[in-house]
Amino acid sequence: MSAGNGDASDPDTPAEPDPAALAGRDRLAEQVKRTGMFGARGSGDTSGYGGLQVRRPLPLPAARPYGSYFDEVADALGSSLEEAGFGDAIERVAVEHGELTFYVRRERLPEVAARLRNQPDLAFEMCLGVSGVNYPADAGRELHAVYHLLSITHNRRVRLEVAAPDADPHVPTLMEVYPTCDWHERETWDFFGIIFDGHPALTRIEMPDDWRGHPQRKDYPLGGIPVEYRGATIPPPDERRSYE
Repeated sequence: MSAGNGDASDPDTPAEPDPAALAGRDRLAEQVKRTGMFGARGSGDTSGYGGLQVRRPLPLPAARPYGSYFDEVADALGSSLEEAGFGDAIERVAVEHGELTFYVRRERLPEVAARLRNQPDLAFEMCLGVSGVNYPADAGRELHAVYHLLSITHNRRVRLEVAAPDADPHVPTLMEVYPTCDWHERETWDFFGIIFDGHPALTRIEMPDDWRGHPQRKDYPLGGIPVEYRGATIPPPDERRSYE
């Protein structure tokens, strides 16, 4: 059979690209999110995974239809915000791992949360918690706060995520909308240093009152504080046995 007929055995016929090889090449081109198991810097990594590189793809908005009840929630929230003149409040929408996340401009967070709670066809009455995340490589958006909301009425869940730069780690409090954020926001400030403007008592809740720094940030030394347990002293990681 001639080469013009696409004989795979002909050396002049270009080989079909290997899908696995293409996927691997694209994966290696993605931004490195962290190195090692915990992303620790400035101290030893005793996890045994010091050479690990965890990569993160560029954040892309989800495409319609989102599936499940997600489109209905997005449409109802979008219409409500447009009517109130807050059409720019939502930066993008993401659907990953079966979860719907609205990325919100931090200055519009209280308005978005109030509409999610008060509008009958949304009715997200409960905030289950506030998670903090630190992305040192995300310039200008290093600190993230994630609010997990539940609608008991409709049995639905959504997440609100806001970002703030490390140089200006301020996010409006949601205590006026969800009073339980009192404790959740204190914990997020305690561990990540995100300042929730308007919170009446942003004080330590997990760490001792005289603790310095915010220990779940990526730039915090891993195990850099000497620990004593019944007289035994545990040295910091760079003085322990290395697993290299």
